Amino acid sequence: MTSLRTVGSTRKFSTFRAIGALVMREMSSSYGKTPGGYLWAVLEPVGGIIMLTLIFSLAFRSPPMGTNFAIFYATGVVPFMLYNDIASKIAQALGYSRQLLVYPSVTFFDAIIARFVTNMIAQLLVVYIVFFGIVTVFDTRTDPDLPKIALSISMAATFGLGVGMMNCFLFNYMPIWQKAWAIINRPLFIISCVIFLFDSIPQPYRDYLWYNPLVHVVGQMRAGFYPSYHADYVSLSYVFGVSLTLIAVSLALLLRYHRDLLDQM
Repeated sequence: MTSLRTVGSTRKFSTFRAIGALVMREMSSSYGKTPGGYLWAVLEPVGGIIMLTLIFSLAFRSPPMGTNFAIFYATGVVPFMLYNDIASKIAQALGYSRQLLVYPSVTFFDAIIARFVTNMIAQLLVVYIVFFGIVTVFDTRTDPDLPKIALSISMAATFGLGVGMMNCFLFNYMPIWQKAWAIINRPLFIISCVIFLFDSIPQPYRDYLWYNPLVHVVGQMRAGFYPSYHADYVSLSYVFGVSLTLIAVSLALLLRYHRDLLDQM
């Protein structure tokens, strides 16, 4: 008599399958319903950055560093927007994929990673288009260092993931935190050294701003374009340490309470 083999109860690579399906759903639902789709999702922030760059270049005749204000401003606003977009999208991951999270094969972690991957692709395209366009059109007199630029992008993305995951828990656990965060987040653009240099800030305020991880992200990006700019204050261990701590704490909280949070939605 032929013996029967036991059939596995779980599919191989189920996590990757779920993430892939969620990425496709994210792209089709977020970008497939508008003319231009994913292209418009990239061109919209690009257009916003270009408009802000032109406005600030008219307001300030010379940048705090270098000779071209467009590239100076872009080295600040591009990593800031990358962080901000990743953090805001990750914070909404549970609510966005709530209907799918009832299935055992789809976890909250799949939903978070899918949102991260989808929006990271869009932000990388924004980074490329903005910097390539500025360097092509203007005589920026910069010397882009790709490893340093990539490191700044990694710092911004990791910090955005950490803040987004923490807010993903807090927004649903304490709905009032979403309103409080909107108020706290408003001055972040100003205190992240986007339109001025960290070195130009007088003491003791410079020491206070050092604890803002985005100051390090922006400083690293500018060091990647200006060879003469030595951003000695940038601490990779601080930024990645804060980011990984936020990821670890929020992951532990979501593992413990994500079912309760979904039931409250």
